[in-house]
Amino acid sequence: MTETTPAPAEITESVAEFAARARAWLADNMPRIDPENPPFADRGGEPSWLRARELQKLLWEGGFAGICFPREYGGLGLPLEYQRAFDVESAKYEMPLILNTPSLTICAATILDMGSEEQKRARIGAALRGDEVLVQLLSEPNGGSDLAGVITRADRQGDTWVINGAKTWSTSAFAGDYGLMLARTDWTVPKHEGLTMFLVPIKSPGITMRRIKQVDGSEEFCEEFFDGLVLGDDAVVGEVNGGWAVASRQLYHERRAVGGGSEFASGAGAENESENPADFAALAVATGQAGDPRVQELAGRALVHRAVRDQLNEHVFHAVNNGSLPPTGGTLIRLFHAVQTELEVDTALAIAGTAGVVDEGNGLIGVGERYLSRQTASLGGGSTEMARNVISERVLGFPREYAADRGVPFNQVKRGR
Repeated sequence: MTETTPAPAEITESVAEFAARARAWLADNMPRIDPENPPFADRGGEPSWLRARELQKLLWEGGFAGICFPREYGGLGLPLEYQRAFDVESAKYEMPLILNTPSLTICAATILDMGSEEQKRARIGAALRGDEVLVQLLSEPNGGSDLAGVITRADRQGDTWVINGAKTWSTSAFAGDYGLMLARTDWTVPKHEGLTMFLVPIKSPGITMRRIKQVDGSEEFCEEFFDGLVLGDDAVVGEVNGGWAVASRQLYHERRAVGGGSEFASGAGAENESENPADFAALAVATGQAGDPRVQELAGRALVHRAVRDQLNEHVFHAVNNGSLPPTGGTLIRLFHAVQTELEVDTALAIAGTAGVVDEGNGLIGVGERYLSRQTASLGGGSTEMARNVISERVLGFPREYAADRGVPFNQVKRGR
């Protein structure tokens, strides 16, 4: 039986009391961030993941892991307000932030919603203890943005499933222990109807993993090749041929997580100092523009968007929970996150000017370096164009775009031409 953190049968302390207890515990147990030497979480490096597991284990042992996860699966079973209070108190301490996405806020959250009782108790508890990392195995080399068009196949052989195919752009898969993998189990029905989600042990025989080296030297992403991987029925998440329902819920959690709206994170904030929100006032002072009305207007506009983002996260969370928005409403968070991130990065560079692209020893070159990756916010969790389609079609109820393969058995769909 999976061990769980002892928790009261009902909420016995107020948010303020919980925050005070967290404040005292953090001061005694968690490493405080040195402003002169902030931690740098390298998603492509093994040490960062080992460190994150250690920090997560500290949270578990202190009784502050999985604040919003149910008690029976290792969490505390507390409302969102308690997690938000903990986020405020933990802001000055080193936290296992790289475990948030995708392990806790996406994968563990999806298993909570769609997994079997055994999967919930085993995998969520292990992730909250820092014993395991969960990753996503979704994108394929020829799939583009069409997640439902996967061709990795799972064939039934006796009482097992045999997997053959490939996945790519899997975030931090090298550090994972289990992966949520979507595969095709029925080729005779339309593409959305013949999919099954599997929970795959990453170190299994039959999986070959390779790191993808990017132009900046990072090796965060991986590609995986499945050659006769054998899985049992206990690896199926949800129903056989019901994988699209699981994937849809997974995408809901992903889009909320990317936008910073998940209640299942272990702490909040940027994983690295370079990703912290820009201090526009300090930037204006550093460039001698503090009194410039144009700069004040630019900064004010970006700060208003930042405030709107926080309010939107809260609104969408409660609206989805009470049914006034469908689960696809989480895409609103994902879309606004991209818009707001690009606006903030653009604003910072507009204020920094040439100081952001020419290293003059004033520390502002980081503004320009961050600008080089401004588009990542429009790609993670699906492209911004896809997010707009989801909102228009599945939230606002607009007519769907034409698709040549809609309703066509997948083995009759023309591919690779």
